Amino acid sequence: MSEITPPSGAIPRTAAVIPAAGLGLRLGGGTPKALRELGGTPMLVHAVRAMARARAVSLVVVVAPPDGVGKTRSLLDEHPAPPGVAQLVVAGGATRQESVRLGLAALPEDVGIVLVHDAARPLVPVATVDAVVEAVRAGAPAVVPALPVTDTVKQIAAPAVAGEPEPVVATPDRALLRAVQTPQGFDRATLAEAHAAHAAGGDATDCAGLVERLGVPVVLVPGHEEAFKVTRPLDLVLAEAVLARRRLPS
Repeated sequence: MSEITPPSGAIPRTAAVIPAAGLGLRLGGGTPKALRELGGTPMLVHAVRAMARARAVSLVVVVAPPDGVGKTRSLLDEHPAPPGVAQLVVAGGATRQESVRLGLAALPEDVGIVLVHDAARPLVPVATVDAVVEAVRAGAPAVVPALPVTDTVKQIAAPAVAGEPEPVVATPDRALLRAVQTPQGFDRATLAEAHAAHAAGGDATDCAGLVERLGVPVVLVPGHEEAFKVTRPLDLVLAEAVLARRRLPS
């Protein structure tokens, strides 16, 4: 596996890729999920800010729908990143996996560490982002924030028709299970190799899964309860509550 070789012994630059090319209409209202407002600001902007606030991140690449690149650029222009952090918008593909690959292709050569973050996780704390980056810098090729699973999980043989009973085939030990979050952090060469090796292998639910298929170790660091994914209307209510709490005087 290729190692990061920063020029002149410098620490490699870190960039974040945010795939936001999907429609994600489960929140309702006909608006793409990434553009739904949270506290009066689109979720995508919250997600970009979460990455830009990290100490190491100097570039955030948003992968937008091909027909929404201009609109996304205008949106980010209205919400500029902090000084020292650049924002770039590129056109995405038909799947999340393809969109991440296109985001990777847009990175400058001096980027050695890549974070891949869900636009639908707008409230991830900066400490979680920093912890992922530090673990990659320490030598881990792939790092994922995760939380212990608190619910009992049942395994079924195959998905049934909606509403039909599903026979249970096993009950995994939840002590050995983790619910993963983002941003997931990678040595750039490792992530690029994983995407190249599985370019035609369907859509992966996360980049760490592609790295696992290479036989490369993936490690977990503690996630955070506020890094949850906003997928359904109830999640939006919870996210608004988290934002309101953050705005209270300390």
